Amino acid sequence: MSAPAVTRPTAPPRPARPDAGLPANALGRQKSTVEIGAMYAFVVVPFLALAAAIPVAWGWGLGWVDVALAVSFYAVTVLGVTVGYHRHFTHGSFKAVRPLRIALALAGSMAIQGPVIQWVADHRRHHAFSDREGDPHSPWRFGTDTRALVKGLCHAHVGWLFERNKTNTARYAPDLLKDGALAATSRLFVLWAAISVLLPAALGGLITMSWQGAVTAFFWAGLVRIGLSHHVTWSINSLCHTIGNRPFAARDRSTNFWPLAILSMGESWHNLHHADPTCARHGVLRGQIDISARVIWVFEKLRWVHDVKWPDPVRLAAKRRTPAAD
Repeated sequence: MSAPAVTRPTAPPRPARPDAGLPANALGRQKSTVEIGAMYAFVVVPFLALAAAIPVAWGWGLGWVDVALAVSFYAVTVLGVTVGYHRHFTHGSFKAVRPLRIALALAGSMAIQGPVIQWVADHRRHHAFSDREGDPHSPWRFGTDTRALVKGLCHAHVGWLFERNKTNTARYAPDLLKDGALAATSRLFVLWAAISVLLPAALGGLITMSWQGAVTAFFWAGLVRIGLSHHVTWSINSLCHTIGNRPFAARDRSTNFWPLAILSMGESWHNLHHADPTCARHGVLRGQIDISARVIWVFEKLRWVHDVKWPDPVRLAAKRRTPAAD
């Protein structure tokens, strides 16, 4: 199956400078090659370390049951965030039948990234003030020099989560507060989080009929899976506003960061998302894999969703950056 066809430009996409179109005094010096490499390492090294741990643990602390459970729970919960929390609830990229709407809220809650209504409020606020004063997690919050950017990356990645002031849900998510079932789902977030942690252990124990199977599934399909999904999502906030290409015009510094495309289910094609927030597909150029968009496409074929806002060729063409802007 393939996603709906998208009209593509005849010329291959050109990389765009993240600083194009900004005021003359908005930037400091250019980042060095070492700094660019460090940012890639920030994402790649932890994943390599995890990959190195797998063969070491294989056979006594990791087995096929653990892998299958970890992959399954990762896919369901991350898609709950990308398809549900983000594209459906935050931006209204499509409308869903009631059972699927609640299922998406539950799946997203099991990613343990916060109650659905609070998550949506935070993200809508982010779009309202993206990379400006008021943005809850811009990596440019402290300035553009090396020290300020490192501090900003830490803030955008995880530090903002510890801010005491919460985004006002009544202002940024009043539509969701009016949905009784969704409000109840949001209030029961702790329950869904507990299920997310404990269910893999229960399944691992039942499938293997052993306590060891329960413990290893708890570690790999519970803790490791949750940690990985957290850092992938947080990297969208930090790296995807700092490094990468900008083929589409947006009023902020959102970028496309291809190394995260698969693990983020297409969310790292972040530049198009900020250029056209309600679009159901973020990876619209040739070779840009967007698993979340494919899932929405399947839901549409099953008649579980409707009024999907697929990419509009005319709209995309209008938002493409010109060679002169690169």
